[in-house]
Amino acid sequence: MQFTCQTQALVDAVSNVQRAVSGKTTLAALEGILFEAMEDKLTLTGYDLEMGITTNIGAEIQREGKIVLPAKMLGDLVRKLPGEEVSFSVDGKGNTVIVSDATEFTIMGIDAADYPEIPTVNDGVGLTLPQNLLRSMIRQTLFAVAQTTVRPIQTGVLFEWKDRQLRLVAVDGSRLAMRSEMIEGSGEMKFVVPGKTLGEALKLLSEEDSRMSMAVGRRHVMMDIGGYVVISRLLEGEFLPYQRAIPQNASTVVRVNTRAFIDSVDRAALVTNDRLKAPLVCSFMEDKVQIYCSTSVGRVNDVLPAKIEGKKEEMGFNSRFLLDALRNAEVDEVRVELAGPLQPMKILPTSGENFLFLVLPVRLKNT
Repeated sequence: MQFTCQTQALVDAVSNVQRAVSGKTTLAALEGILFEAMEDKLTLTGYDLEMGITTNIGAEIQREGKIVLPAKMLGDLVRKLPGEEVSFSVDGKGNTVIVSDATEFTIMGIDAADYPEIPTVNDGVGLTLPQNLLRSMIRQTLFAVAQTTVRPIQTGVLFEWKDRQLRLVAVDGSRLAMRSEMIEGSGEMKFVVPGKTLGEALKLLSEEDSRMSMAVGRRHVMMDIGGYVVISRLLEGEFLPYQRAIPQNASTVVRVNTRAFIDSVDRAALVTNDRLKAPLVCSFMEDKVQIYCSTSVGRVNDVLPAKIEGKKEEMGFNSRFLLDALRNAEVDEVRVELAGPLQPMKILPTSGENFLFLVLPVRLKNT
């Protein structure tokens, strides 16, 4: 195999594809990137048996072929090449000579026959939407994905598409994040994508409104994002019936500046840490929210203005969970709905339910 390509194009491709490469595995080929030089393009693939990322870059192909090159070494190497172009030449034993200007490296490749076949989705249901929209939807739900594998299905985000509405939902037992949006097209499907896959897709999604597509099969999802194809297995199992967890009525409605609420909770959390866990006590009364926290290292009392309708309420929360929800609201003001001291707090936009976050309260000693 022999080819020449632009160095920067190769750097970008290797950096992104490398995210799907296994760190440690018994199969050496999976610690590498598969290079395929065919006709006038070079295809790079990373795959860890759960998720794969593939892309094509333009190249001058002198001799077609395939080789697997060690991802970590290659990533470090190509970023330090001096020239605008780089040439690769592979002999029959896998010795790969990499030349850029006066710099020459030789590294040992792995036979491409040892690389597992990446799955495809040929007959799946498809949908398309703007990249910046999916980026926003993933960002506003991914934070609530479970980090433990006690319930594997909760380590992913539920996608529901019905009546032109796309809804993403994440839960971890203590909180819920839901984001809904109307999109073009018709269809109906329901599937759960691993959080890790969406985290990597998030890095590829643009903040522009250029479109991306998804194809969903029985076991895999494929996302075509700006020249990169991400394919991932779907999580199997029954997702939590999340609608039952959402309070339908509110006895207290609070409108508060999001930035002010974040800053107040952030200050109050200074007296807590992983070892000193204490609930953040929020008292919703008249035209203010009083926030209090006390641990063995100190205590804090803070007040912020708010518009409050309904019953006065006092509730305790995990400060990190509350902060995560507020920081992902992405609006200047939020509407907080309460249905009692032991019911989840609902955080929504001031009008509508474009997003909905639930944060479960911590039982206080007097409740």
